[in-house]
Amino acid sequence: MTGPEVVEVREVLPAGLAGERLDRVVAMVTGRSRAEVAALVDDGVVRIDGRPVTKASLRVREGAVLEVALPPLADAPTVAAEADVAFRVVHADDHVIVVDKPAGVVVHPGAGNARGTLVAGLLDQFPEIASVGDPERPGVVHRIDRGTSGLLLVARSAEGYTSLVDQLSSRSVERAYRALAWGRFASPRGLIDAAIGRSGRDPTRMAVSAKGREARTRYEVLAGWSDPAVTLVECRLDTGRTHQIRVHLAAIGHPVVGDTRYGGARSTLPLGRPFLHAAEVGFTHPVSGEHLGFESPLPADLVAVLDGLGDPDPTATRPD
Repeated sequence: MTGPEVVEVREVLPAGLAGERLDRVVAMVTGRSRAEVAALVDDGVVRIDGRPVTKASLRVREGAVLEVALPPLADAPTVAAEADVAFRVVHADDHVIVVDKPAGVVVHPGAGNARGTLVAGLLDQFPEIASVGDPERPGVVHRIDRGTSGLLLVARSAEGYTSLVDQLSSRSVERAYRALAWGRFASPRGLIDAAIGRSGRDPTRMAVSAKGREARTRYEVLAGWSDPAVTLVECRLDTGRTHQIRVHLAAIGHPVVGDTRYGGARSTLPLGRPFLHAAEVGFTHPVSGEHLGFESPLPADLVAVLDGLGDPDPTATRPD
């Protein structure tokens, strides 16, 4: 693959990417979709330490030199801008956008979600992100589930994209969630360290699995109630796996209230979505190096749930 428009990308892989699959690393470094990356690997234009690699599942090592002969992107974005998507811009500069996403909004287009996505709304307000990262999900460096509300980082420039992806890979981005979970916790704080992978029975679900990827969630009890027995916890992510908090809390017997997929939907406390909110995010600015932190209060629907429970019961935070 040659020609004047081909761009040579060269990266020395940091410790934060050690053990990751080659195709995922190339996608993060280049901003191209996994489908595009698969084609690049097949074409033999992806090299590790000077040698072409044609195995997308290869696990990379720290210090390896990744080189990719990158063809130009198509000029037109693959996602159309939409003006009526609900979200709030918390912060915006030339390189980073921080948004507060309401529950019910999907981050980027996918199966059954072609319109009304957060990306479409962002393209309406910030059309320049069309050339940042993956054209199928421009600007997106991480996601939160459709039913989860709260803070999300979006890259506005190529420099911002590279930096945020690196920070997420090295796990230096601080992310804290508020969750209401069923039952009493055995300890006021703890670490759930359990690998997560696709469920063997249902590929749309995730599950704790010895064959999965490492996943760690730290939690701290904030308040508890006895009738029904529920606990408000703060969860901080050491890793960022799909459905991580929901899977981890369910695995220790405390599914998230309202979570129909992982056993948290119960008639004693009905809720139309999981009680899960991305309340805090902190990161290093890609250009200034300044540490930035943002907070999002619980949205009205989750506040109403807590108000309906009444005052917390001090005894409810004690182990059963």
